[in-house]
Amino acid sequence: MTDDVTGETCQWRGWREATEQALYGPGGFYLRPEGPAGHFRTSVHASALFAGAVARLLGEVAEELGTAGVDLVDVGAGRGELLTAVLAATAGTGLDVRASAVERAARPAGLDERIVWTDRLPGPGSVRGLLFANEWLDNVPVDVAEADATGVARYVEVRADGTERLAAPVAGPDAEWLARWWPLREPGARAEIGRPRDAAWAAAVRSLAAGRAVAVDYGHVRDARPPFGTLTGFRDGREVPPAPDGGCDVTAHVAVDACAAAGGGDGGAELLTQREALHRLGVSGGRPPLSMASADPAGYVRALASAGEAAELTARGGLGDFHWLVQRVGPAAG
Repeated sequence: MTDDVTGETCQWRGWREATEQALYGPGGFYLRPEGPAGHFRTSVHASALFAGAVARLLGEVAEELGTAGVDLVDVGAGRGELLTAVLAATAGTGLDVRASAVERAARPAGLDERIVWTDRLPGPGSVRGLLFANEWLDNVPVDVAEADATGVARYVEVRADGTERLAAPVAGPDAEWLARWWPLREPGARAEIGRPRDAAWAAAVRSLAAGRAVAVDYGHVRDARPPFGTLTGFRDGREVPPAPDGGCDVTAHVAVDACAAAGGGDGGAELLTQREALHRLGVSGGRPPLSMASADPAGYVRALASAGEAAELTARGGLGDFHWLVQRVGPAAG
């Protein structure tokens, strides 16, 4: 008896197709009114210091381009929280920020009218400024591969409840990607096939005429790939087993070196930890001097709170371990 008789064939799908439907299909996880903030805490939600750092980065890019008028494109914009905060942080600085949100969810009610809302990346060469993608690439759906008992890499298929099975051998461009970026050398080893993320990032970088593209995400590089992959789920602030049922986030860390190679850019790629990147932008987490407590008690309390928020953004083992992939294009690449 074939799978068709029971309808099982309709239930089993590759992880990429299943995740696309669960996250972005009708009623999908990322289209819900509460948005990502209802289920997990990103750097944007952790502290206004993060938006302040992005505002300083935007100012650096504007200076490199020799203009006060600068584009800021937020890819995977959630509900516009980062753009809203950056516009507030740049008020009165002389920057003329042209803000755009790229997000599949509907435009939130009451969003600043200066923010352009769209569901697709800008066209090639249309952006002069900063394209910033915070926790976007990890939610670009990918297929999963696992080496079977004989060492053959096979696609993993999944049902809505998260049950998995091994399917056909990985072939073609996917097999080439695995061989280059994430070889599976032992039975049971797993990988997320990052080709769709490479293509998405390359398209994002191509949208720049001049400036910088920055992707911020948990990630890994070829010499330190996790042996069993990183696919996981999040629901209501808790990590849960991944299931493409539309009720939880389905995410996996990013092969950032593969994305960097795909992105190209005129100035090459730079990989930093968030800790390093934010330190460069003035977010250090250093405690204020104790003498300030008596000279300016209220200021000391504010500074102490700010230091605590900065410490969370830059903490090892937490948000500070995010990778920042920075690629420069055009005049700013010099």
